[in-house]
Order: sequence, then structure tokens, then C-alpha cells
Amino acid sequence: MTRVAVVGHVEWVDFIPVEHFPAPGEILHAHASFTRAGGGGSVVAVALARLGAEVDFFCALGDDQLGHDAAQRLRGHGVRTHVAWREDPTRRAVTLLDDGGERTIITLGERLEPMGSDLLEWSRLDEADGVYFTSGDARALEHARRARIVVASPRGRAALERGGVPIDALIYSARDAGESEWARRVEAGVRLLFATEGGAGGCWWGESEGRWQAVAPPGEAKDAYGCGDSFAAGVAFGLAEGASVADAAAAGARCGARCLSEAGAGA
Repeated sequence: MTRVAVVGHVEWVDFIPVEHFPAPGEILHAHASFTRAGGGGSVVAVALARLGAEVDFFCALGDDQLGHDAAQRLRGHGVRTHVAWREDPTRRAVTLLDDGGERTIITLGERLEPMGSDLLEWSRLDEADGVYFTSGDARALEHARRARIVVASPRGRAALERGGVPIDALIYSARDAGESEWARRVEAGVRLLFATEGGAGGCWWGESEGRWQAVAPPGEAKDAYGCGDSFAAGVAFGLAEGASVADAAAAGARCGARCLSEAGAGA
């Protein structure tokens, strides 16, 4: 079984479907809501487990009810969860979903990140085929580099800038000006860069170059939350398995399309 670890963050997310996003001063009534243990780390960890990977997830959570609930949900999805418990509260988020599946996210509280000094089972990374790094300090990134393949997100840019650790793949949104500008600054230290373009697919370059096509979702578009992270999960899994770059990108596109057709990415 392919072993892929995740080093990243968790957010407890309240999803609220609405007919449309509210205008200033408008009052809307939501007929339903649901919750997930979301955030970039959780979404990728669960998506990897669904792909059949053996998953270790290194994260930090508040030592509160939401933190313990999040850890329990992740374990229920088959994710081996390594938690550094914090006195600070678990970060929360509210995500509004309109009728077309687009999402608007409001985060509440500071993001809790795993630190390399946390007494976690970092040694499990020695035998990992790959790792996805989305948050943590420079020492946590050094632990991540123990895996054969390291795939990273710009959300971990503070550690990526300070750590001087070589990265095999960096995945970012070409539609995000900040991410694009930062990726250009660090591309010399990255083996492959993947720039996603939403419904237009995307491109990669570095050791090789190419494009992938977007995949039509298997059902109606319900929720764009986590689509980019799901794409990253597919790429990380493919590269960890030893697939070609093109096949890894295609796997990512399929994961993103499936996420779009389901409500509520995460655990």
C-alpha cells in the first residue's frame, strides 16, 4: 500500500447553503447546515485515504471539544492522526455555499500548526512514499523531507522560505496573484510546479512541461470548497506511487471534479 503523509492544519467548518451570497445589510434564511473537520490538511488526508493510501496526518488542535471531535472524525475516515494538543482553541470557519456550488469562507481564530519540536511520531516519515506539506514550521518541513517525495502548498510558505529544503512539487492557483508571484520567486528550488486554472485545467513545468485538462464532475456542482486541495491529494498520491507527471495531474483533476460534485470536503 502506498504511504502518504500530510503535515498541515485543521479548521472546524460550518457549511451553510444559501440561495445567493448576501448583499450588504441583507438577511438570508438557511434551511440546513452541516459541519466538517476541514482545512487544507484534513481535506488532503481524507482524499488520500479515499484513494487507498495509508495516511499519517501530523497536525495541531486545540485541546477542546472541537479539537477532539475533529481528531475522532479523521480517524473514522482511516487517517492515522498524530496530534499536538494546544491550549489555544481549534480554529473555526464559516463557509457559505451558493446554489452554483461556489463558496465564500470566513475564518475565526489563529491557524494551529504542527511544530518540528512536537513529540509526534515523525519517524513514520522515514518510510513514507510521499508527504504533502501545507503548514508547520521549518523543522516540521525538515521532518517532511524524510519522505521520498515532498509536495507543498504556498500556505506553508513561511517554512518553505526559511527551511532551504528542496521541494519536489509545488501546487498553487494561477488565479491567485499572491501565490503566483511567490511561486515565481521560489521556483529555482522546486523540481516541478503545478499551476491550477480551475475549469481550464492547468499546466506544470520544471523538469518537464505539459498541461492537463479539467474533468467534468460526475454530478451537478455542489461545493467548490476543497477542490484545489483534492487536486493536490491526487497529484501527491500519483507522484508517491511513481506515476508520470501527466498521470499524476490527471489523477488530481479527477479528485477535484469528484470534490466539486459532493457537499462538504473533509472529515
